[in-house]
Amino acid sequence: MNVSQSLAEETIAVNIHSADLHVTPAQFDRLCADNRDLRMELTKEGKLIVMAPTFGESGKRNLSLAVQVGIWNERTQLGTAFDSSTGYDFSSIGGGKLSPDVSWIENSRLEGVSLKQFIPVVPDFLIELRSTTDRLSDLQAKMLEYQRLGVKFGLLINPQDKQVEIYRSNKEVEVIDNPGSIDCQDVMPEFILDLTKIL
Repeated sequence: MNVSQSLAEETIAVNIHSADLHVTPAQFDRLCADNRDLRMELTKEGKLIVMAPTFGESGKRNLSLAVQVGIWNERTQLGTAFDSSTGYDFSSIGGGKLSPDVSWIENSRLEGVSLKQFIPVVPDFLIELRSTTDRLSDLQAKMLEYQRLGVKFGLLINPQDKQVEIYRSNKEVEVIDNPGSIDCQDVMPEFILDLTKIL
């Protein structure tokens, strides 16, 4: 494992000698700038995660989830919704640089925040959708990290096991078997997430 930066060419070369690659936050930002077609995340420990494109079924499900959140947000105008390409920077509060599949932030929490960079605000609401290539334990660890950082309401949707795990601030994780919908009104008034075509 070796990550180096060439000052003359201002590029970062990554030589893979193990499954775990570690980079600094500055190197991560440069990798993202040099590889805009890749989806990457950085854990709080500095581990680089490169995410493969999803298969068609996961893409279809993810779009359905994003559309539902987007339509609700367009109707209520209570905040801003973001898709899976959106990066968040939690490094200033002891976290990494992550990208949930769907996320939403209430209007007042974005006042004065530039959206021309990774967002330095913890979302109020987010969804992680497990694809066929995702290890459940990895996603659960990611959700616990979101919870630690202060996400008010997070959903881990697991179609393989037909389960949804709900992560709320300062509460135990709730696991629901094969729900037809999830009431998200704790943070998003009048929003019920329809899961009939997801699970």
